[in-house]
Amino acid sequence: MTHIPPPAEELRLLDAELFRLDARRSQLLARRAWLVSQLSPVRPMPASPQPRQETSAPSVQNILLVLGGVLLTIAATAFTVVSWGHLGIAGRALVLAVVTAASLAAPLPLLRRGLRSTAESVAGLGLALTVLDAYALHRVALADTDGVGYAAVASAVLAVLWAAYGFGVARWSDPALRLPVPAALAVGQLPLLLWAVAADADPYVITAALLVTAACDTVLALRTAAGTVRVMALTGAFGMGGWGVLAAGWLAATASTPAMAARAAALLVFAAAIALGAAWRSPRQGLALGTAVTAGLLLVAALGAVPRVVLPALWTVPVHLALGVALLAVVRVSRTPVPVRQGAVWASGAVQALAVVWTMPVVAVTLLGPVGRLARVWSGAPADARAAVTADAPWPPETALVPLVLGAVAAVLALAVREPGLGARLFRQAGFGEGLPDGDAVWRPRVLDTALGLVWAALLVLPATLELPYLAGLALPGALTIALLLRGRLVPTVLALVTSAVLALLSLATEAATLTVLATLTVLCAALARRTLPAVAATVYATALTCATGASLGWEPRYIALLVLAVPAAAALYAPRAEGATRLAVEVAGAVSGLVAVGLAVTHPPMLSLVLALLGVIAAGTAVRPDRRYAGYAAAGLFVLASWVRLAAWEVTDPEAYTLPVTVATLLVGRLRRRRDPQVSSWTAYGPGLAVTLVPSLVAAWADPHWQRPLLLGLAALAVTLLGAGNNLQAPLVLGGSVLTLDALHELAPYLVQVADALPRWVPPALAGLLLLALGATYEQRLRDVRRMRDMLQGMR
Repeated sequence: MTHIPPPAEELRLLDAELFRLDARRSQLLARRAWLVSQLSPVRPMPASPQPRQETSAPSVQNILLVLGGVLLTIAATAFTVVSWGHLGIAGRALVLAVVTAASLAAPLPLLRRGLRSTAESVAGLGLALTVLDAYALHRVALADTDGVGYAAVASAVLAVLWAAYGFGVARWSDPALRLPVPAALAVGQLPLLLWAVAADADPYVITAALLVTAACDTVLALRTAAGTVRVMALTGAFGMGGWGVLAAGWLAATASTPAMAARAAALLVFAAAIALGAAWRSPRQGLALGTAVTAGLLLVAALGAVPRVVLPALWTVPVHLALGVALLAVVRVSRTPVPVRQGAVWASGAVQALAVVWTMPVVAVTLLGPVGRLARVWSGAPADARAAVTADAPWPPETALVPLVLGAVAAVLALAVREPGLGARLFRQAGFGEGLPDGDAVWRPRVLDTALGLVWAALLVLPATLELPYLAGLALPGALTIALLLRGRLVPTVLALVTSAVLALLSLATEAATLTVLATLTVLCAALARRTLPAVAATVYATALTCATGASLGWEPRYIALLVLAVPAAAALYAPRAEGATRLAVEVAGAVSGLVAVGLAVTHPPMLSLVLALLGVIAAGTAVRPDRRYAGYAAAGLFVLASWVRLAAWEVTDPEAYTLPVTVATLLVGRLRRRRDPQVSSWTAYGPGLAVTLVPSLVAAWADPHWQRPLLLGLAALAVTLLGAGNNLQAPLVLGGSVLTLDALHELAPYLVQVADALPRWVPPALAGLLLLALGATYEQRLRDVRRMRDMLQGMR
């Protein structure tokens, strides 16, 4: 029996054992710490880099299999085509039959063993061998038959055999081979085309063969699930169908009789039916929309083929436009799939856009042709409106119906939005814009503006297209300008100004027309001058009117300049009454008109001085306004420039006699102004007065061979500089210092030339080098000096 001690004895034994364990644990921990301190840290060895795999095993396998199949096919071809002499007929047939049978039978056991890639390669070799078999058969047994016809029959037989082979393997094996059926479909593109060529068929039959093949491909693509076969069918449909459409379009474009056009139209209708069937049945929205657009365009081309031959050439585009507009009727057919309705809308829009592009040469000649009138001003009235716009450009042929085309497209756009909500409803019926944001508010104004632009273009080209009389060619653009300007919106205003520019250029043919048109345009635009664009146009036409009036009166250009000055004066008077951007636009236009006056008077200095002075008066009057104080600088500059031009015109050799009184009076006025307003700049108060005398005197001093004038000018400039520095005035300091420097350079120039001639050739480069070194050594200090000078000048008033 087990001895059990009393509780007190057992507790003593447990305590003794725990104490012994604690002591042993402390001893082991101390030993572990010493061992860790003695050991050096172990560094992990870096793993050796693995070589990068540039291709995967399946890729290597497929490449090897493809290369093997290609090489075997090449070898078989060489054997079949080149090496016939080594074997007899029976031997050659037996070899090809055995190899072909073996190649076609081998994929089945390979598939059962899971070697699908190898099976595909061997099957490809077998298919290639069947082609060689067909070639060998023709060379041996059917050499007398037509090669193209035999190729047609052979391709059809091969297509059937390959398809049967593919389906047969698929029945006995899972997975099936992926190559035979697509290969059969690829070969199946050839029989009809080759048969038509072999039968010496005309281009219409060959095109029909292409389209029938495309139709078969389309049906197969629509009935086949996604996969290689469907991809091949779509490729064939687009390839053969594309060639067929191009051929049918070429036949329709080159048809010379109604019968030929009708046959080409039938081919185009057949192509349109194929595309429409694809759009109707295709489950993919993008493909359905694209084929629907193609169907619409083909249908328009087909229905317009016969009228193109029967009717005159000028009706070709209008007829196609009418057919394109008729496509919009598809939108109303509710049972039509959405992609078909959308395609009809896009096709109709494409036809209308092409029709508008066809009219652009006529519009361009109408807009740009009148520019040639600038070189034939007042040369006499042209024979008619067309002759007025074709001074330097030929009129495009067969364009009598251009206004009708533009008006028809504009009518379609206007009818689409003739009432709020209708346009959006039509778009929704076509399948566009489920939940259009902002509805008509977004695109309805844009459509209306586009329609307005088309109507404008139609009316603009109408006189030249119909060869109306010259006066009618002026009256219609004039009425169009008035109607558009009264609309008030931006787009009509821009169109109105473009029309007015064309009208003004057309009026240059005769003097009476020029004056009448420019006067009418000036009054019309001035009446609407509260708007920015008409205000600017009024200034431009007023300038042109004054020039034309002066020329009509037989005035010389210098006197016409005085008449032109009435325009900037009127602009300066009207500007305070204008608002916003119109005010600044009128002032800028008036300034440009002033430049025109200066250009007219530039050849006559006395008149130029008067023109500059009058412009200075206009600028000074503008500077009276609190928001246009800066115009005072322009006024001062114009006055000073006018005085200089006047002195040059008088050939004055002592300008101080004329400029000093002006300077004294101007300085007194400036002083009084600074007393009233100490914040006035010294440039405003004293700059013009000082420049009136200092600048002409400096010019005279440079041309004076004596020493008295330069000395007096230097003393005066020194005094002005000291006065400016003593009173912290920037204008006297800068003007006086500049004149003093230039005057000193003039006096020292002869001596500097003499010194330069006396110095050796190496001295100037050496001095330049020393100068550069000195500048580089003291660069920072000089920058500080410049900054201090700038701060001092800015602190002056």
